[in-house]
Amino acid sequence: MATHQENNGTDRVQRSTPSSLNARIELETKQNLAEYATEKADEIDDRIQELDKEWDIERSLELNAAVLALTGTVLGMLVDKRWFALPIVVASFLTQHAIQGWCPPLPILRKLGFRTRKEIDKEKYALKAMRGDFKYMRGSSVNKAWQAVNE
Repeated sequence: MATHQENNGTDRVQRSTPSSLNARIELETKQNLAEYATEKADEIDDRIQELDKEWDIERSLELNAAVLALTGTVLGMLVDKRWFALPIVVASFLTQHAIQGWCPPLPILRKLGFRTRKEIDKEKYALKAMRGDFKYMRGSSVNKAWQAVNE
């Protein structure tokens, strides 16, 4: 039976990403947490608001596909019918991503630092733990907060 995370593509994206790149993204997230370990609640609030606005990889792929498909369609109608191949290629990439969790633009976007929603949420909830939102985690260190979101 598929879990919710498998249904939304989060785990599939991570499985389709080289482990070295996943490790780099995780390290950068931990570094972000370390920067806020000594900050006041207001600074952590600001970072959480930034994370709420951060575009995840799925949203980035969707926008990329939409722009390319529309561009190919317009160019196909106005310039040359061969441009209609672009929306077909883009649709095949989206289909591949929906089925496998991978498509050709994915490695590029991951290298650019786009994270999955799950990866973004881990940072957000670790910050909340460090801020003291969860009674049992009040005053937690970066390591303890990170461990809690990875259980």
